[in-house]
Amino acid sequence: MPAGEEGGGLRPQVCRDERPAESMVSVHEYARTHEPGWTYPAVRVVMGPPAVLLYRLRASGLDNVPAEGPMILAPNHFSNFDHFFVGVRLKREIRFMAKSQFFGPGKNRALDYLFRNAGHFPVRRGYDDAEAFVTANSILERGGCVGIYAEGGRSRTGALGEPRRGVGRIALESGAPVVPAAIHGSAEVRGWRSGRFPRISVAYGEPLSFPVEAEPTRERQQEVAEAIFERVRGLYA
Repeated sequence: MPAGEEGGGLRPQVCRDERPAESMVSVHEYARTHEPGWTYPAVRVVMGPPAVLLYRLRASGLDNVPAEGPMILAPNHFSNFDHFFVGVRLKREIRFMAKSQFFGPGKNRALDYLFRNAGHFPVRRGYDDAEAFVTANSILERGGCVGIYAEGGRSRTGALGEPRRGVGRIALESGAPVVPAAIHGSAEVRGWRSGRFPRISVAYGEPLSFPVEAEPTRERQQEVAEAIFERVRGLYA
């Protein structure tokens, strides 16, 4: 099956969360004052063997990932499994900026707890969600690792998408090094339903750094996002 055909079985993307911004306040407060809890190492233990044995996960460039200090991880995105593929071989705990539909009232309580306890935090896609960037910068100021998908969401074509300016904004506001990462093979990960497990590879590139800009323009944010994603494209190729 060509890459991308599996997209026909995906649910339509919901890009706007109609709940008020106030519904995410407690989640952001938790992320800004707590480190990842027990669910992060637990999920890594559970997902590690399937990633290695079934998907034959291979990772390259691990030496490019700083062992400590603030860091932004910027991978491409095809599948909900990408969280695990890009993080399972790292000793760092990645705190992903994830769509707000995973969090808060009216959603799956178990999933909300899992994401919140693991240290992830929401962004309200379709809005200029300043709170998500406040939380991201708070984590980086404490020496943490923030994960943000450079395309802003999953590509459904089986090919790389286009970068969104969010990753550029975080890079400029924080000055933290950005590690580009390319996940290859996960566009076909839904093949597990019919017993097919594609080989997955993850390549981590050399960190990129940008001088701090307190209030970068949208154009500047997009410019930096393009520079980061150009590295992702190179790693993917």
